[in-house]
Amino acid sequence: MAVSDKSRLVAFLLCTFLGYLGVHRFYAGKVGTGILWLLTGGLFGLGLLIDWILILVGSFKDDAGNEISNW
Repeated sequence: MAVSDKSRLVAFLLCTFLGYLGVHRFYAGKVGTGILWLLTGGLFGLGLLIDWILILVGSFKDDAGNEISNW
């Protein structure tokens, strides 16, 4: 499995403080779902919580399907 060049710490902080705006998804290159998060408040908080957990365990992926696992 390939590893992304994106920082897990940056994704975690963006998700924690601006996750309801989808900023962490824009950072990961996921523009389509970033817009969805922006318009729905992080899928009404549920998607935000799921992303937060995925980032913590190192399973969140960027737009190319590479895991963002490096802190």
